[in-house]
Amino acid sequence: MSDSRKFSRVCILGLGYIGLPTAAVLAKAGFEIHGVDINPEVIKIINSGRIHIIEPDLLEAVSEAVKTKKLKAALKPEISDVYIIAVPTPFYHESKKPNIEYVLSATESIANLIKPGDLVILESTSPVGTTEKMADLLKSKGVDINQIFIAHCPERVLPGQILHELVHNDRIVGGINSQATDLAAEFYEKFVKGKILKTNARTAELCKLSENAYRDVNIAFANELSMVCEDLNIDIWELRELANHHPRVNILQPGCGVGGHCIAVDPWFIVDASDKAKLIKTAREQNLAKTDWVIQKLEAQIKKLAKPNKDISIACLGASFKPNIDDIRESPAKFIIDAVKSLGVKTLVVEPNLENLDGYELVGLTQALNQADISIKLVSHREFEGVVCDIETVG
Repeated sequence: MSDSRKFSRVCILGLGYIGLPTAAVLAKAGFEIHGVDINPEVIKIINSGRIHIIEPDLLEAVSEAVKTKKLKAALKPEISDVYIIAVPTPFYHESKKPNIEYVLSATESIANLIKPGDLVILESTSPVGTTEKMADLLKSKGVDINQIFIAHCPERVLPGQILHELVHNDRIVGGINSQATDLAAEFYEKFVKGKILKTNARTAELCKLSENAYRDVNIAFANELSMVCEDLNIDIWELRELANHHPRVNILQPGCGVGGHCIAVDPWFIVDASDKAKLIKTAREQNLAKTDWVIQKLEAQIKKLAKPNKDISIACLGASFKPNIDDIRESPAKFIIDAVKSLGVKTLVVEPNLENLDGYELVGLTQALNQADISIKLVSHREFEGVVCDIETVG
């Protein structure tokens, strides 16, 4: 199993924010990559050497991989040596329960292709036990799981630095047995310069969830403190700067909530798995409450300005879930923008990282500020540096 030829061909299922950069990194490392996505337009874009997401240096990497024929994309998987599943793992908003249907669907799609000795890796951030459920599904489809190797290796990268961190960050590898752990670790050692940390699949799953829950709890403290400061007529930014001079204090920046496919989602997976996760649940609820609080502030401002036959317009600066990216998944800024629109006021959205936003006409910064009765800074994009708004939700 340690023969390097074992890893020559890699099939990556899901060509989004993790799958496509991973494909580019592996192609550069010399692997033959067969990328799979369910969106025909995404396949067309990638096979032309272009990209459908914003990430520094990704365009050049994908273009080179396609040009050298190390990367091709298709709607269906093909026989490979390694299968990496990097599909979304969302949650049901009403029940807050995890949805692993994409993972199971991707797993089922490769069941008839897997041969003895193959390595199957789940990179999607998933509830504890998902890797084992993949194994059970493959077994139910007639795969002898004693002849293949199944492991979980969660991605842990920062948007905007993905290509660098895929190579240089430490990686956690956990198999459904020790042999799977060892083989998966051997695979990652071929292109990762960070440490490869071995464990079992369940621990690897919870480790990634814990990392994001830790961030969520700390952000919740900052967001709660910002609301306390408002009640007490204290500048949160001055308070934060002063408090952080303490050698053992590091209060994070408050914002208008928490978004993204990880921090805004993963803590719910822990809450769903254990009724002991009380602090984690409270933090998640508090960060959602901060978004509602911002909406309430906007509503109060609108009422102050409201006059007969007077149309109110609001400039919303930023729509993505964090600065300088185009990702709007679970974005609190987008939730706030939608809430503004539902109030019946004119919504001027400024988002320099997007070419379009469903339901809205994007406008330039100067136009928005000149036309708006109220301005609110929702995301700290570099283009907004120095811009002072009526409502500041970010520093």
